[in-house]
Amino acid sequence: MYIVAVTGNVTILHIIRIDHTLHEPMYLFLAMLATTDLVLSSSTQPKMLAILWFHDHKIEYHACLIQVFFIHAFSSVESGVLMAMALDRYVAICFPLRHSSILTTSVVVKLGTAVMVRGLLWVSPFCFMISRMPFCPNKVIPQSYCEHMAVLKLVCADTKINRGYGLFVAFSVVGFDIIVISVSYVMILRAVLRLPSGEARLKAFGTCASHIGVILALYIPALFTFLTHRFGHHVPRVVHIMFANVYLLVPPMLNPIIYGVRTKQIRDRVIRGCCRKGP
Repeated sequence: MYIVAVTGNVTILHIIRIDHTLHEPMYLFLAMLATTDLVLSSSTQPKMLAILWFHDHKIEYHACLIQVFFIHAFSSVESGVLMAMALDRYVAICFPLRHSSILTTSVVVKLGTAVMVRGLLWVSPFCFMISRMPFCPNKVIPQSYCEHMAVLKLVCADTKINRGYGLFVAFSVVGFDIIVISVSYVMILRAVLRLPSGEARLKAFGTCASHIGVILALYIPALFTFLTHRFGHHVPRVVHIMFANVYLLVPPMLNPIIYGVRTKQIRDRVIRGCCRKGP
């Protein structure tokens, strides 16, 4: 899964970089998503493999805090990029003649910067607050990476402020993004249903369904993991750990397949590249 994630996302970034016809809003957002997936997968999966292959169950304290920061900051960035991509599709389908004038390169850059800054600013206090708290003697995290709530359970002090801030960040970031994504796709579906051609409607529905599948693959395991830490005390540990791993393993692998392979321009470019290397 890590090999597929790295290969797929690097390929997408390379194709978008060398093909100037792909320097459009949709592909720029796709490049942001690929970069985010590379950071997310590379900040967790090498350590997962070290645990499974070499039984390397220890992690240095500051490395753990860095992992907490990268996981939560770039999960927030990924959510924001998916929201921006949904907005791009909404403008492209509902206002096709004004798409290039509404989503200019400067607007795309500003959206990407805002999403990045939001993730960095909202998540930075996690690490700062945890770093100033005392830890209990038993420093065992029952999953394969350092996550805010898992690390917080090792603290021997009152963590109400940390938990409250975590809830605020989760519901403000994810809640806002889900609302924007939902409204965008409802408006897209309304526009699609007005198309006169049945074949065009079917094609649009297929594209929307695959994109919604990617979005659900991120949000469902992420929300399950987040809420289980706080309220799911009776959820079996194996189920919690499985969802915690799916949340960081599946989206970086699926995104280049769904958004890249199913996008005709990128697919054609990959096929042309493979044909040139052939006999």
